[in-house]
This record gives sequence, C-alpha cells and structure tokens, in this order.
Amino acid sequence: MSDKPEFVQIENGEDVSSIKDRLTFIRGQRVLLIWPEEGTALTRKLDLVLIQREAMRRAIRLALVTHDPVVIQHATELNISTFETIGASERGRWKRGRSKVFTNREQRPASEPQAEDLMPVASRVRGENLEGSPLRRLGFRLGIIAFVIGIVGGVAYLVVPGAIVTVTPAEQLVEASVDITADPSLLTNDVDVENAIIPTRILPLEIEDTASIPTTGVQTLDSVLAIGSVVFINRTANEINIPLATIVSTGTGTPIMFRTTLDIILPAGEGQEIEAPIEAMPASSGTMGNVEGNFINVVVGTLEGSISVLNRVPTFGGENRTVNVVTESDRELLLGAMRQQLQSRAYVEMQPQLTATQFIIDESIRITEERADATIFSAEVGDVTDTLTLTMRVTVEAIAVDEQLGQQIVFARMANQIPRGRIIQSDTITYQRGAASVNPDGTIIFTMNGSALVTGQINVGQLQERLAGRTRSNALTYLQNEVDLTETSLPTITISPDWFGRLPILPQRITIVIVEVVP
Repeated sequence: MSDKPEFVQIENGEDVSSIKDRLTFIRGQRVLLIWPEEGTALTRKLDLVLIQREAMRRAIRLALVTHDPVVIQHATELNISTFETIGASERGRWKRGRSKVFTNREQRPASEPQAEDLMPVASRVRGENLEGSPLRRLGFRLGIIAFVIGIVGGVAYLVVPGAIVTVTPAEQLVEASVDITADPSLLTNDVDVENAIIPTRILPLEIEDTASIPTTGVQTLDSVLAIGSVVFINRTANEINIPLATIVSTGTGTPIMFRTTLDIILPAGEGQEIEAPIEAMPASSGTMGNVEGNFINVVVGTLEGSISVLNRVPTFGGENRTVNVVTESDRELLLGAMRQQLQSRAYVEMQPQLTATQFIIDESIRITEERADATIFSAEVGDVTDTLTLTMRVTVEAIAVDEQLGQQIVFARMANQIPRGRIIQSDTITYQRGAASVNPDGTIIFTMNGSALVTGQINVGQLQERLAGRTRSNALTYLQNEVDLTETSLPTITISPDWFGRLPILPQRITIVIVEVVP
C-alpha cells in the first residue's frame, strides 16, 4: 500500500454515489477524504458505512479531514481516523475500519443452504419452470387487478366525497331595564345585584369664578334744554322793546314753549325784523324742545298783537338724561347665574378624577359651602353703573358612579332570560343610561337599559360526526329537529360529487358553514 495518500475533496452536499464513483480508479492506497470548509456532507452514518464498504472492497484505507462533530462521531464509531488538517493526517496514525463487509466461501456457515437446495421453494430460482395454464395465470392477474381496484375504490369512497353544510343558529333579542340605586353611604365596593344597589364616590372641589351682567335699574337726571333762534317782525310803525324771557311757542299740537335770553329792541316801521336767541322752557325740556323750522310762530303775552315770530331754522340740543343703577333683582340674577356657572365648571374640572368607566350624575352636583366673605359684588343696590360683577368661591360636591357596575346588574338580568343551550353574542351587547333623580336621603336612582342577541350553540366537531354517512334528506331532518337553528332560514347541504347520494363517511370531509348573526 502506498504511503502517500490520495486526496479526495468533497463538495458541499455531495452524495455517496458520487464518492464511490471517484474511488473507482483507486486501489490498494490510502485515501484522505477532505470535507468542505463551509457547509458539510455525508452526515448520515449510513453514508460512511457505504463508503467504508466500497473502500474495503478496493483495499483502500480511509481517513477524514473534517470539523463536523456529527461526522467525527460516526467515524469514531466505525474506527475511521479523523484529522483537523491535512498536515495532521500526514503525521498521525491511520486506523483500520472495524467492519468486514465481505466474507469468502470458507467463512460461510456450514448450515447455509445451496442454491440448488432452494429451487423447489424459491420462485426466483424456478420461475422458468412454473406450470399452469395461461387461463389460470390470467385469472390470477385479474384477481390482483380487482383487488387493487377495490382498494383504490374504497379509499376514493372515503376520501373523495365532500359536503358543505350551511346553517344559521337560532337567534333571540333579550332586553332588560333596571332602576339602579347609587348609595353614597355604602362603605364597600360590593354590588348588590339582586337589589340593584351599587356604591358611589363623592368628589369635592373648591372653585372660584367671576361673572358680570348689565344693570337694569334706570335713574332719570335733569334734562338738557334745547336752544335756537327766532326772528321777530314789527307789525307797527313804532320801535318796540322785546324784554328778556319773552315767551314764544309752537302753534300746532301740544304747545312747546321757549323764552328769549336777551333784551331786544325791534326797529320802528312795519315789517322790520330782528333775530333773538331762545331756549326751551323747563316744561318743554329734553328732546321735546328740538322742533323743526317754521314751527315756532306764536308770541305769548302783551306783545302778541304788535309783533309776529318765526324760527327759520330748527332748534337743537334738547336731551333727556338717564343712568343705569344696580337693583336687588340684578344681584339675585347674577348670584343665580354664578352658582350655575360654578357647578358647570366643577363638572369639567372633576373629569380627570374619574376612571374610564365612571361618570358624574349631573343631578347630584351641588354647592355645599358658600361663604359671605367669598361672595363679593362690585356695587351695592342703587349704585350708578352699567355692569354688575360678582367674584365667588365655593365648595362643590358631586357623586360619581361606576357605569360598569350598573352594566353588571343589567347583564345579570339579561342572562336570566337566555334559554338553555344559547349564548350571548358579546359584540351585540349595548347599554344605555337613562335619567337620574336624587332622593331626599341622598341616594340616586337612575335607569340602565341593555339589549343583546343570543344565538344557539353549534358544536362543529360533534355535528360533523352526527352527519357523517347520512343521506341528504336524513341529514336535513336531523338539522331541523336536533340542532338549535333559526326558523327563518333553512339549512342547506351541498354534496360533491353528488352521485354518492349521501354525506361523506369521514367527518373531516364535511365542512360546516355557520352564518353569523348580523347585529
């Protein structure tokens, strides 16, 4: 045997047949099988056994270069040397494999029968001497074919048929309306489902706010007199003295009186004119004294026959003066509005104190402390001002209720209405809270309504087993009489292929389609 080994590089994933082909041209030498650096090959022990047998047949001594622990373990069990590197294989000692794959004739057991002794019973040896007619051989073959066809037909009968059964479970609407008592005096979180009583939570809050309203009281002040001018016309040939405070007035409707504010000398001669300033009399004060032009045309007094008068331009400046003052009703109105405003603000500011399922009973919000020193008006009754302002600080309390506790009570009432064998569809449950009222003892009564759909239960696995092998009509009868289905929709059965005439024997070949109830 040559001392220098032959190297056989094994590719990643290479199989036994390929290695045996590469050993065909080697005989009586040492062969080093080198595994790939990345990946591996021949990881089964059987692979090494087959290669070792081929090597022994060709008087080849094997050794391996590999890092694969699985291959190393198998090689150790077969007494095949393994090395980390090619250099290590050149320096190390190579083992001989334990297995003796082949034996010579001298090593066969003495009791081993010869081929000639087996001929009477071995069909492979006496195949050519089989006796019998061709018809018998044909029958034998047809029997084999019939047997195979029977096996295939039986398997087809079990596996090929399929069925789809469509059913709609029975459904029913359940409703409950419960008057729930929220009791602030309860010291525990226990819910009395039977009597519909739940605990509450009291929320205190100190809050301050400011509000204003316009005042409604009216106080009348002295009016402003209208002023203007008139023209006096001489109706005589003499000079006329028109003294201060000579009275003139309008000639139509309610007389509006004016008086002159200067002494005037009207020149002699008929038709002579002179202008004189006037102001409204106190009885005609305010806007009443604002008259149009040519409306003042009457002279009152002794000069009436000697002169005539006319205002050629309107009088102006007359004004009625009033001011707003605080009344007692203004204070009461503002105080009431402020209380409502404080309670509304308290409702908003209490929200962060609530859990996700709690809500405040609106009717329970009330002011529990209201101090005089914290109620400050900007003005007293009778004070002149257009606006009244109030700053107020109070303590507000409200009662919070966990809506989930009320829902538990309503759910329990609905559950009592569910017929046996049916279940509530959780996605159809709805709750609605009604109005609340506060009792004199501090408890609160509010209504909670609930509704949900309940449907019949269908055990798919059990139904498949009960329907397996039935005819279509028998299966429909079973569904209508034994399964809790809706009366408004009949079940349907589709069998494929339909020529089998009945549902599959295997329950797994029956598909149950459940039509879900639409909320």
